[in-house]
Parts: sequence; structure tokens; C-alpha cells
Amino acid sequence: MRPYVICHMMASLDGRIDCAMTEQIDDTNRYYEALAQLDCPSTLEGKTTLAMHYAQDGVFQPQKAHEDAGQQMYRATEAKGYAIGVDTCGTLLWDDDTTELFGRPLLMILSEQASQEYLDYLKKKHISYITTGRDGIDLASALETLRTVFSVERLAVVGGGHINGSLLDQGLIDEVSMMYGYGIDGREGMAAAFDGRPMERKPVRLAFKSVEEQDGIVWMRYQVK
Repeated sequence: MRPYVICHMMASLDGRIDCAMTEQIDDTNRYYEALAQLDCPSTLEGKTTLAMHYAQDGVFQPQKAHEDAGQQMYRATEAKGYAIGVDTCGTLLWDDDTTELFGRPLLMILSEQASQEYLDYLKKKHISYITTGRDGIDLASALETLRTVFSVERLAVVGGGHINGSLLDQGLIDEVSMMYGYGIDGREGMAAAFDGRPMERKPVRLAFKSVEEQDGIVWMRYQVK
């Protein structure tokens, strides 16, 4: 059993999702109003997004010999919703009060190759965590733990492109909620809403759910078949 997962993104008409760019093509906060309507108390973001907007500068510097954490779970606090992040090897640095930073408790998902020293660091910061997966994060297992241990029933995935692509590729997204702002990016190498799927994969078929126009922004929702 896992949460109902909605991928909710703001993009330019060409599907690019650079945050600095999307802020310029959505100056009405329609994205966050739509996110509230989706009724997902918990959100999930990838490492790149976290490093760009929330984490401290620099990377965690271990002081001890590396010891794989293995499969673990730690709940610092119970909450109705969490700001959930992905950090495969455990390198992001955090403020002392991440609950104030995010407006909700922070919960990190890491692989079993993260160091025990880094998990001790998270615990000192009162940050919950899940470690699962030997060769990378086992996303399916992590989502199951979110539902069964942390009571996360609805989850909004809010970027970036590679975590979106990974979840989609593994059949772990139930619904896609795309908002297209009034602009085109077009810059070479910028991330798309869904990135990183292997070349041999086929397109993921969607079923149309709804469409709205809000102040020039088009909000489209699809069910993943």
C-alpha cells in the first residue's frame, strides 16, 4: 500500500521547469493555489530542487570511516503532512529548524549506502528519515513506508524532472497535474517536467481528466493509465 501520488508542475509551453524561469511566467501564484486544491498535505522534491532553494551551501563532510546505514527508519515527530526530500547518498546540509523553513517537518529519503554518520546528523537536527535500496533509493519501498509508518495518504511530487521521471518510469504516479504558464523557455539543456527515462522506454499513456484556464495559465490534469 502506498499514497496516492500526484505530480504537480508549472512549466513553460515547451515543457521546461527551471524555477527562476517559471516564476516569470506565473506571477499570480496560481501554481500554489492549484496545489492547495489538490489536497496533498505532504510534498516530495528531488535533491537538485532542495539544494537550490532550501539546503545550506556545501556538502556534509564525514569525520569517521564510512559505515553504510543499511535499512532504517526514524520518525522525529508526528505530523499531518511532511516536506519530503530525496538525497540518495546523504550530502545535504540543513538549518537547525527545518520545520520553520518548510512550514512542515522535513522527512528525508536516502539509500542504504548513506552513512550512519549522516543519519546521526539528521537525528540531531530532528529530521525524520527513511533509508531503503542498496544500489539507489527503492522508491516503491519508500512510498510504502510513507503510507504505513508516516500516514501519508496523498502526496504531491513537485520536482524536479529526474525524480518525476523515475517515479513515472516505475509506475508510482497516479495523476499528472500540469500548469503551463504564458511563456516559452527554449534554452538548451534546461530540465523538462519529466526527465531521465531510458531511451528504450515507451510513452506513458494518460487519460484526460480536466482542463481549466486561469489568468492565462492552463491547468491540465490526467490520470496515469
